Amino acid sequence: MHIRHFKSRLAAIALHALALFCLSSALAQPLPIIWPTQQWALSSPEVQGMDSAALTALVDFGAENAMDSLVVTRFGKVVAEAYYAPFMPGMRHRLNSATKGVVAALTGIAISRGQLKGVDEPVLGFFPGLAGDNPDARKRAITIAHLLNMTSGIDWVEPLTNQLPESLLAMQRDENWVHFVLNRPMSEEPGTRFNYNSGNSQLLAAILTRQVGMPLADFAAKQLFTPLGISNFDWRRDPQGINIGGLGLYLTTRDMAKIGYLYMRAGEWEGHQIVPRTWVNKVFDASLPMAISTNTDWRYGDQWWTVPARKAYMAVGFNRQLIVVMPDSGLVVAATGRKYYPIETLLDLLSASVKSTSALPPNPAGVAALEKRLADFAMETPNASIPSSQAQKLSGKTYRLDNNNLGMKEFTLNFDGNGSYVLVSYVARGSDETRKVTHPLGLDGRFASTQPENGRGVFSKAAWANATTLKIETRRPEEGEALTYVLEFIDRRVVINFSNEFGYRVQLKGTLVD
Repeated sequence: MHIRHFKSRLAAIALHALALFCLSSALAQPLPIIWPTQQWALSSPEVQGMDSAALTALVDFGAENAMDSLVVTRFGKVVAEAYYAPFMPGMRHRLNSATKGVVAALTGIAISRGQLKGVDEPVLGFFPGLAGDNPDARKRAITIAHLLNMTSGIDWVEPLTNQLPESLLAMQRDENWVHFVLNRPMSEEPGTRFNYNSGNSQLLAAILTRQVGMPLADFAAKQLFTPLGISNFDWRRDPQGINIGGLGLYLTTRDMAKIGYLYMRAGEWEGHQIVPRTWVNKVFDASLPMAISTNTDWRYGDQWWTVPARKAYMAVGFNRQLIVVMPDSGLVVAATGRKYYPIETLLDLLSASVKSTSALPPNPAGVAALEKRLADFAMETPNASIPSSQAQKLSGKTYRLDNNNLGMKEFTLNFDGNGSYVLVSYVARGSDETRKVTHPLGLDGRFASTQPENGRGVFSKAAWANATTLKIETRRPEEGEALTYVLEFIDRRVVINFSNEFGYRVQLKGTLVD
């Protein structure tokens, strides 16, 4: 880990700890509304009527379920903030489908500014000629409201589970995403039922881009992010340069919480109505059944999820990128991660941590225990790897891999001095062009990192499970990416069992190059 990362992590932990202890005897709200435009205020959980021990259980749940970060706020103040190494404060994280919640807010803003007439506008009117390859009279009935509510009727396979999102992947492989979505067949009349479809959100992003006369990211910066004090963001684009409406946004966890707090405050920020109040209320009054489980009565509205039984409203991304708003409890929570887990469990833990609307008695021991847990998860602990006689024999040797779906051609491990591994991969499927990438390799139980690539660092570490089996873990924290390679060396051959955060698994084989 770089020294600057180490120092910044310690500074953040120390600052938070000091604030919590200093505030532990303060009086509870009602105080004037706090606006975290420049910086979030910090508070002891007990001052905000929350239980430190219950929040410790929530932080532990995050560690057990591959969270990268967690920010819990009540009444506009941060009461707990966890960063699970190697993710660090200030890093952005890919929001996946939680991006949709932001695109929905931008839609409301565009309508309020007169740049979009309203939600009843027919979608095909914005794309003359693009839907001609697969004509269907039902497409003419699709409106912006249908895109917002996932009721377009476009045939689409993207389950809200760990199953393969077939249509989304096909769209991402296409040269023109908007054309791909518009040319999908219809499965039913628009408005018939909810069917999750990131293509709907891409059409919405394309419409907004056209109507506001600038890239969606620029519109967001001007009309939404800048008023909230958000400047550290990135937004991926499709092949036509349109910011990806269904999954392309990157924000810091604290800035994710600002989006939630904006909705908590009914779209108002520092005396200005950023998102129309009526638009926010549509999220809080969502009535469209999601039908994602026979045991849940979840609702959907304007790209946000609702759990009525818990009075929770959420922007949700794959592998649990979450912006959670619980107005009755005064809670706004942001979480990022790499694993699918029951949202209900998270909501139950949050509810259990709320004990009162006024301050609880000071709890220095509980605060100290919470802060220790936060520090433990933020800092990696070195540990000795099982020694292996293979290490020096393999150091500097190159293995060429058999043909595989990952496009990997060969790799070289180096165990001398600062460890590293070198991967040679094909640039694209079917191409003979290759690229070589070298990553530092932590050998003491801690991740070693490269300089960030496009602002997104790569972290890797390795440990011997036994004399012939090496486990390599590689993370791209801002992507929520976790890759695992388990290498078994057998004479001149290697067998590699690969897995990633999507649950994809494949076995590769290779041979030592003389």
